[in-house]
Amino acid sequence: MQNSSAPATAAVPARRATLGGIGLLLGGTLSVQFGSAFAALLFPRAGALGAVALRIAFAAVVLLVVTRPRLRGYARADWVAACGFGLALGGMNILFYQAIDRIPLGAAVTLEVLGPLVLSVVAARRATSLLWAGLALGGVYLLGRGDFGRLDVAGVAFALGAGAMWAAYIVLNARAGARFPRLDALTIAMAVATLVSLPLGVGSAGAALLEPGVLALGLAIAALSSGIPYTLELLALRRLPPATFAVLTSLAPAVAATAGFLVLGQGLSLTQCVAIALVIAASAGAVWTGKRR
Repeated sequence: MQNSSAPATAAVPARRATLGGIGLLLGGTLSVQFGSAFAALLFPRAGALGAVALRIAFAAVVLLVVTRPRLRGYARADWVAACGFGLALGGMNILFYQAIDRIPLGAAVTLEVLGPLVLSVVAARRATSLLWAGLALGGVYLLGRGDFGRLDVAGVAFALGAGAMWAAYIVLNARAGARFPRLDALTIAMAVATLVSLPLGVGSAGAALLEPGVLALGLAIAALSSGIPYTLELLALRRLPPATFAVLTSLAPAVAATAGFLVLGQGLSLTQCVAIALVIAASAGAVWTGKRR
């Protein structure tokens, strides 16, 4: 007679692995968004360009030391893919930091997430995609009509630009990752992003970037926004189905709004909460139906 408890016993580790993966991913999301909130505290001393330059440069150094990527034996097309990935990575961060220098963190992330949302809707090519697009538009409309109605126009443009770069980042990440082993593509991309962001940061902040306090905070931001979340997300991907992973990442606007409130004192009204909830629902729905094609 077969042991009827075997399937149940096997299901317990699987359930624990899933719960562990969810915890890891949520921890990574918290780390990224609170890292962005703390980065805003650095703006008065180093500016948005200085802060993003420190974050990317420190992250690049750590990745280069840890991964030690192999740089020989690749074709020109491989390097084009990696450099394109790096430009998207650098552009996404530069534009996003410019956005949170002008508008609240929750609003910036809500607008930024429209980039991956549009990518998911276009890739799905389903009738239900119109529903998710409608929900997202409703959220953005409420965002404009509520207390965020007086948002800085440049800040909104930067956030939307960061969203476009995020969509490009997703596509180019997949292309470069298929051409390079391990984390080599990410390491090379981060080095390229440093070459783009560091001159801008030095030109903007100058010698302020070398102040001990600024360097220390920049290192902490790099750990919170890059080192810790990348590690947690990689571990989470080993425990979670891709669809579950993608849906959970759509919680970023809510986490960002919470970080903005706790760290930066950026309050939330009921209208803002509803707007963010609509965009989260649209993102989760688009990803979920897209994965079920």
